[in-house]
Amino acid sequence: MEITIGTTEDGQWIREQLIAYNRQHVPAALYTESEQYCFLAWDEEEQLLGGITASYLWNHLQVHFLWIDPENRTGGVGKKLMAHIESIAEEKSCSKILLDTFNFQAPGFYEKLGYQEYGCLSDHPTEGQTQYFFVKYIHTIS
Repeated sequence: MEITIGTTEDGQWIREQLIAYNRQHVPAALYTESEQYCFLAWDEEEQLLGGITASYLWNHLQVHFLWIDPENRTGGVGKKLMAHIESIAEEKSCSKILLDTFNFQAPGFYEKLGYQEYGCLSDHPTEGQTQYFFVKYIHTIS
């Protein structure tokens, strides 16, 4: 066997093969195109307070990034952005919202919003730090 460096096109082909395989094992109702979301929060002076990115696929939303300006981290901006994402999940009848965070970020924030930890990875991204994985169940799949 020889292992070589693949191209971007090779990577896309591999992705397509796995998607085709997965479709044999996932209900057809979950075959949707991925949708990307990005929302920004602004104050009255048009200063950026924070933002959130997420994607929709397979009947759930995945929060990728939530950033709040350090001077506004106790003003409810993060809670409002998360509520906005949760309203999207409700509109799309998502089964759940998934996200991850690190111990030096805001695991307690997500717990206060009703997210449940379903896993953690110790000593990641470096020794002494932990990555936490959270879920919030919205609707059950019928």
